[in-house]
Amino acid sequence: MARPASEQPTNVELQILGVLWDEGPSPVRTIHRHLSSIKQTNYSTTVKMLSVMLDKGLVRRDESVRPHVYRAAVTRAGAQKRALKDVVQKLYEGSAKSLVMQALSTQKASKEDLAEIRRLIERLEGDQ
Repeated sequence: MARPASEQPTNVELQILGVLWDEGPSPVRTIHRHLSSIKQTNYSTTVKMLSVMLDKGLVRRDESVRPHVYRAAVTRAGAQKRALKDVVQKLYEGSAKSLVMQALSTQKASKEDLAEIRRLIERLEGDQ
């Protein structure tokens, strides 16, 4: 039995989205050139990945021009938020606190990072 398609982008899809976020709307050839500099891949694989991403709603295709131009249908920040919500639900049983505690205990935070985190907490407390 096939597993259901994930709403989250795969690693390769994230690499393609990264190209589109950094370069802006691009034809397949440009996307493939950037992707093949990261990993060995065939042009037809890039075309297939873009087709899958189109079906998933991750990219949009402008067919009014030749060659067709693809653009990201999700922002980098939107993809990050969606992925983080998924991680919090799956790995931390919905607890953002557990995620933050794990993140801060896993890697030493700089003084600047801690100051920024404090400002965020203060702002969130002020909103309540």
